[in-house]
Amino acid sequence: MSKFDKVLIDLDCGCTKTYGSMHLHRREFLQVGTMALGGMQLNELLHAQSLAGNRRKQNSVIFLYQHGGASHFETYDLKPDAPSEIKSQFSPIHTVVPGMDICEHFPLQAKIADKFSLIRSLHHDVNIHSDGGIIALTGKRPEVLDPSSQSKSEHPDFGSITSAVFGMTKNSLPPYIAVPQKPYMTRPTYLGVHHGAFEVSDPSADGYRPPLLRLAAGNEASQLANRRVLLKQLDKLKKSIETEGQLSGVDEFRDAAFQMLTSAEAVRAFDISAEGDDRRKKYGLDTWGQSCLLALRLAKAGVPAINVYFNTPKNGPEFTNWDDHPGNAMRPGHFAKYMKTRLPYMDRCLTALIEDIFDEGLDDQVMVVVVGEFGRTPKMRYGPPDNSYGRDHWPQAYSALVSGGGLKMGQVIGATNRNGEHPTQRPTTPQDLLATVYRHLGIDLETSFKDFFGRPIPILPHGAPISELL
Repeated sequence: MSKFDKVLIDLDCGCTKTYGSMHLHRREFLQVGTMALGGMQLNELLHAQSLAGNRRKQNSVIFLYQHGGASHFETYDLKPDAPSEIKSQFSPIHTVVPGMDICEHFPLQAKIADKFSLIRSLHHDVNIHSDGGIIALTGKRPEVLDPSSQSKSEHPDFGSITSAVFGMTKNSLPPYIAVPQKPYMTRPTYLGVHHGAFEVSDPSADGYRPPLLRLAAGNEASQLANRRVLLKQLDKLKKSIETEGQLSGVDEFRDAAFQMLTSAEAVRAFDISAEGDDRRKKYGLDTWGQSCLLALRLAKAGVPAINVYFNTPKNGPEFTNWDDHPGNAMRPGHFAKYMKTRLPYMDRCLTALIEDIFDEGLDDQVMVVVVGEFGRTPKMRYGPPDNSYGRDHWPQAYSALVSGGGLKMGQVIGATNRNGEHPTQRPTTPQDLLATVYRHLGIDLETSFKDFFGRPIPILPHGAPISELL
């Protein structure tokens, strides 16, 4: 047994190792070492990444995935001239971009519309949550659809692809991070579990500490001193192992296991408490607000793929996700009531995120994408419970917002017909949107990976970057 293995075992001997006044269980220690690995040993991950031999420029994408499928009628494509049973339940408002009207509950976005572009012509043909999400996030249509919406992807999503191409960041951070949780319908499949998303939980929680911060101190001097003691202990062990030749014949990435476990840069990236109260309140002290703020911190630290699971900003009977059919989550009433509650949270955090990206000069480096798995039906209907009112699933037409990434902002791309049923101008696919993401990240669209049978699978079956954005 090597000393490296022994120290990991010793750290979970059923007791607690003490460094100064900081207590550390091996379970907490290894939670960093096994992040996103699904049980795979850390050195196996690092060795696999060394084989990829690929490092990256510091471009990132923050993907706000609107799980449930946001209504284009009540957000970015309102159709005020459509019949009453179809048109938006909200009024359109002008933005600073002539001709780009958006929902009245997006007044903050209206003021910065020159810093984003809208795509109003996205479409595909699957109206199931899980399978639609698989298309939106992987670009590949499932061979067999699952009406129960419990399906899992046969191919990796854009974040896992990014992880496989680039590997661990220079700051020892995972290349694919999901805030606060990963999409339930995608998995890394033939790329290996080590390329799955690293989930960091809800950053709006009281006393939030993701796994990395469980090894770190806060800002108090005594805690920082404890961390220095821990780092000295690990550094001493590392040098001892090297002296004894325990790491001989192992490439540089095997040694990086220690770097991941003790990276001050990684700790700082996750420490959202370092942000001032005013800045945190600007985003909103809710799941969406703090997730967007953490996502920006991670992007600035060099994480290439950050997937924000944009489900619901808070818990409670007045909050639902984007699945605004009658009786969403068995909550009775009119869907517009729930959207009226939800949309201001999105307006605040998304505006804060975009403003900060541009104000800090990161608009070439960081790309923001806001999209769900589909839109909502033109016609609304009543249904249980208690004769509730809403719109059903509609993949034939939906909208997305794109910001930053060095792309052309302040424009509307594509259009749907008068009733918002299907694209009439510049039809665009989820594959086109993902191709635009990959282009920003510097991933060659001709890239392919071998599946479990050794067959080369391209990262996208078709699609091209959206030319109007370039």
